[in-house]
Amino acid sequence: MRRIFAAKGRPADHPVIVHVAEVAAIDEWARAVPPGARALAQQFWPGPLTRVLPRTVRAHDLITGRQDSVGQRCPAHPWARALLTAFGGAIAAPSANTFGRISPTTAAHVRADLGQAPAGKVDLILDGGACPVGIESTIVDFTADAPRLLRPGSITRTQLEAVLGQPVLDAGAGAPRASGRLESHYAPHTPLVLVPPTSLAAAINARPDQRLGVLAPAAALLDASPHIVLRLLAPATAAEYARRLYAMLHELDACGADTLLVAQPPDGTDWDGVRDRLTRAATDQPRTAA
Repeated sequence: MRRIFAAKGRPADHPVIVHVAEVAAIDEWARAVPPGARALAQQFWPGPLTRVLPRTVRAHDLITGRQDSVGQRCPAHPWARALLTAFGGAIAAPSANTFGRISPTTAAHVRADLGQAPAGKVDLILDGGACPVGIESTIVDFTADAPRLLRPGSITRTQLEAVLGQPVLDAGAGAPRASGRLESHYAPHTPLVLVPPTSLAAAINARPDQRLGVLAPAAALLDASPHIVLRLLAPATAAEYARRLYAMLHELDACGADTLLVAQPPDGTDWDGVRDRLTRAATDQPRTAA
């Protein structure tokens, strides 16, 4: 566990998620599991859902950041499941990147960031292909009286509420610390600015002396300014955008631009996960531009 935190540069109080092979492993790591938490596991596991529950003694402080809760997920990728089965236990598995930077969705992203032994920070990279979902799992907290959404993902609040039969609340100030919840996260090295699509041309024109990387829908990419060094077409659906988001951010970050301009994604619960990642990636910069 300490080697994981050292390789990522991850703060010791930032918990990691325990990955398990089967739903039956819930009770090994969590106590006082409410029916709603079991219902979500039955519906969405294996898959991109993490549930946070009161921990058992098996969940060490190094995993939980010294909190009395633990996050669990059951991954769907066949190689992840084969690894868990062969290992015969659970695996602590944060994203394989430097803490706070763009998440990896390919083995090449991991190799470029962390590197591989003997010169790099990790011993082995298991390449199962590009991540099919793209963004990190939805995290739901069950340590309070009502379920709370700690991190949006591809499983939406609407889907969660349909299974639970009750509202899923916002996290609030008293919610447990969880992966991906810091205000600034998923950030490229190049400053990223979120721009309303209708204001993209003005934002480009306001930066005549900067090299720009632009990610926007087709309708907003009509500007042909010569100082745009890379322009990427934003996917039209939330699922495709989520799948390609980090790959596009890695490409933009490597294009040699001074600033990255990203058109704000649409409203709607399907887009909550994408909006969350982009907002945190742009936190250190102005979130909108005229």
